[in-house]
Amino acid sequence: MKDILQELKDRRAEARMGGGARRVEAQHAKGKLTARERVELLLDEGSFEEFDMFVAHRCTDFGMEKDRPYGDGVVTGWGTINGRLVYLFSQDFTVLGGSVSETHAKKICKIMDMAVQNGAPVIGINDSGGARIQEGVDSLAGYGEVFQRNITASGVVPQISLIMGPCAGGAVYSPAMTDFIFMVKDSSYMFVTGPDVVKTVTNEQVTAEELGGATTHTRKSSVADGAFENDVEALAEVRRLVDFLPSSNREKAPVRPFFDAPDRIEASLDTLIPDNPNMPYDMKELIGKLADEGDFYEIQAEFAKNMITGFIRIEGQTVGVVANQPMVLAGCLDIDSSRKAARFVRFCDCFEIPLLTLVDVPGFLPGVTQEYNGVIKHGAKLLFAYGEATVPKVTVITRKAYGGAYVVMSSKHLNGDFNYAWPTSEIAVMGAKGATEIIHRADRGNTEKLAEHAKDYEDRFASPFVAAERGFVDEVIMPSTTRKRVARAFASLRGKKATMPWKKHDNIPL
Repeated sequence: MKDILQELKDRRAEARMGGGARRVEAQHAKGKLTARERVELLLDEGSFEEFDMFVAHRCTDFGMEKDRPYGDGVVTGWGTINGRLVYLFSQDFTVLGGSVSETHAKKICKIMDMAVQNGAPVIGINDSGGARIQEGVDSLAGYGEVFQRNITASGVVPQISLIMGPCAGGAVYSPAMTDFIFMVKDSSYMFVTGPDVVKTVTNEQVTAEELGGATTHTRKSSVADGAFENDVEALAEVRRLVDFLPSSNREKAPVRPFFDAPDRIEASLDTLIPDNPNMPYDMKELIGKLADEGDFYEIQAEFAKNMITGFIRIEGQTVGVVANQPMVLAGCLDIDSSRKAARFVRFCDCFEIPLLTLVDVPGFLPGVTQEYNGVIKHGAKLLFAYGEATVPKVTVITRKAYGGAYVVMSSKHLNGDFNYAWPTSEIAVMGAKGATEIIHRADRGNTEKLAEHAKDYEDRFASPFVAAERGFVDEVIMPSTTRKRVARAFASLRGKKATMPWKKHDNIPL
């Protein structure tokens, strides 16, 4: 009996060593943690239960039968984050470069199936050289099986991807279908074709970092949602994100203890809006003052900065925030901001996370580039996302809400539940100056008359009271009372039940 127990201990020790001490040292030399170190940091201490520790590949081509390491390059299992169940896989670059084989993929599929079945988030830590070439089409088939699981799990359980090393070729499509992607600066990259292939085919010279590094994907492509300095910081931020999310679409997000009065009056908000309508202010200041303890978890902070998306808590309950940022492009909607916000709105709707929309939008960004690149279709994505969302929706218009952009930003006409406006808000087809120049063309040369017309237009059409008269705004509120009004609105909507007509699925303008 003792011999058998010792053999088990020896085999476990061998599996835990991954690719051996030399390769572990090489991993550390690159500033990267090993697969198991990442799992230990991500999960609550002592909570990890591993699956398939002794799985080995079955390939016999190219001498592979002589190299069959335990685990086959991926650590899989389940554990807890702050006491809540999660499933995860962590690719081990020290074992055959973390390359994906048939059995490697089967291990990942097993835990993804369990996550969907048991209603818990799935977290993937990607650090892989890609498909295992020696296995040929078996490796590609493995990728395909993982992709299908990503699709099946979408909208059922939250899926989070951490890119902590290379992720290239077909491998990128699995993270791309997950809800959130986080990268590590200077040690992770994602691309469909690498720098060498790019140089051969297009003659463009580019480094791996420039082509698919964390900065590229958080600022230019919007593929990634956040970039962090190192593995430790990235894993800590994922723990924080999981706290905001429900375990599945069958549950609500967890309610956390809060120490901030829901009816807190914030006098400073009465002077947040500058007297000059063309002066910017920081919308993040308003978000911080509405949130419990000022805690705001921003998503895609570096991309399309004219739109802010992220999570706060109000009375301990998770709320998704979408807000125009007057500090960037005057808060205009454009292609990038519409895509960013639409995806976030749809995620919140999938998982019954209420939506708070803060509006200061002068319209859609004009220009040839925007029109040629399809701002009509991309703007419609956000319109569609808000219109189909059945979660509680509370909107606060702080200043400008002009034209089609007013309608798009969770207006009453898109089934907004509570639509508030500050007295400083202007709700109109367009700004007074532009409108009067069109309506009163005959007076274009007369500055005094145009100024009179503009003032008359503002009084008659741009005031929030006109929209309030028609019921398009439920109440004009004092800015200082915004947290209290928003908290009470969401509290009253906790029992909301709304459904759309039956359909197989919608056809969002992609």
